[in-house]
Amino acid sequence: MALFITFEGGEGSGKSTQSRVLYEKLEKLAIPVILTHEPGGTRLGDRINHLLKWAESPDISPMTELLLFNASRAQLVAGVIKPNLESGKVVICDRYADSTIAYQYSGRGLDLEIVKKVNKAATQGLIPDLTVLLDVPFEEGLGRKKARKRDRFEKEILAFHQKVRQGYLKLAADEPQRWLVIDATKPKEEVENIIWQRVSQLLPHQGVQK
Repeated sequence: MALFITFEGGEGSGKSTQSRVLYEKLEKLAIPVILTHEPGGTRLGDRINHLLKWAESPDISPMTELLLFNASRAQLVAGVIKPNLESGKVVICDRYADSTIAYQYSGRGLDLEIVKKVNKAATQGLIPDLTVLLDVPFEEGLGRKKARKRDRFEKEILAFHQKVRQGYLKLAADEPQRWLVIDATKPKEEVENIIWQRVSQLLPHQGVQK
């Protein structure tokens, strides 16, 4: 069955880990599934990802960010997400359009209607069936990344990340039927079980172990 699941959250929230765990669970159950990510997931998207996170120029404007993220997203939706959904697969994506609302609207202060319109064009109106928000204070999330080099977004001041977090929480509160909000300070195994309990409800029950 086609099912579109996205993972959202701030820096170091555990999105990549938990999306990978879910992917591996579904794969073991022989459920057709793919795992992708934003920005990136395609050759073009990976190049845009590098520009957004590691550009030497520090003066990338919020509007430029918005357009670059959505250029990557448009390529991913057209080339990866929609074709796999149309073939009946479960598609798991580490970040999606909600990230842009949280970061470029709540964090950067761009006009919300502009952000929504650009997102809608890039996604072709495709909305996830389930969005998992892994909520964690930025200080703790960044601490999980230890000593590795920080990208442009990780280097942002605390106030920016607080706005992003609040932006995510508002999105989830406005659309509770789509969002699953999890306290990501909980042990990884507990977070994994909470996610699986929700996802298993969306899958055909025959042969699915909860």
